[in-house]
Amino acid sequence: MRITLGNPPNAPQPLGPYSQVARVELPEGGALLHLSGQTGEGDGLAAQSRRVFETLDSLLRAHGAGLGDIISIRTYLTDIGGLPDYAAVRREFLTGTPPTSTTVEVPRLFRPEALIEVEVVAAVPAGRAVAGSAAQ
Repeated sequence: MRITLGNPPNAPQPLGPYSQVARVELPEGGALLHLSGQTGEGDGLAAQSRRVFETLDSLLRAHGAGLGDIISIRTYLTDIGGLPDYAAVRREFLTGTPPTSTTVEVPRLFRPEALIEVEVVAAVPAGRAVAGSAAQ
């Protein structure tokens, strides 16, 4: 099994010294992508949620995947009362069969202005090309 950690050059870069994507090549072909938690910028939970999903989409596309390949999603909200706003944005971006999901309320996130953080696992089918040098 081969594991590659890195930050795709054509996707938003991390705010700290960490890898945004861990790509685990599967013996039978295909890969699992584990994405670090992503936060968004903007005023309000809906705007931040949109930015999070745009970033996730960019990171996944750099590895030959898309939002439809997400199999598990973990969401951290600083106010669970905002769940309906987040859920509405999530439905805009995740239109197929919903992935497994965990959503929890946390007192704060590493960026004081962040209202949400989302991390995902995606499955890339065998034979899908990796865009450019994304595996870096």
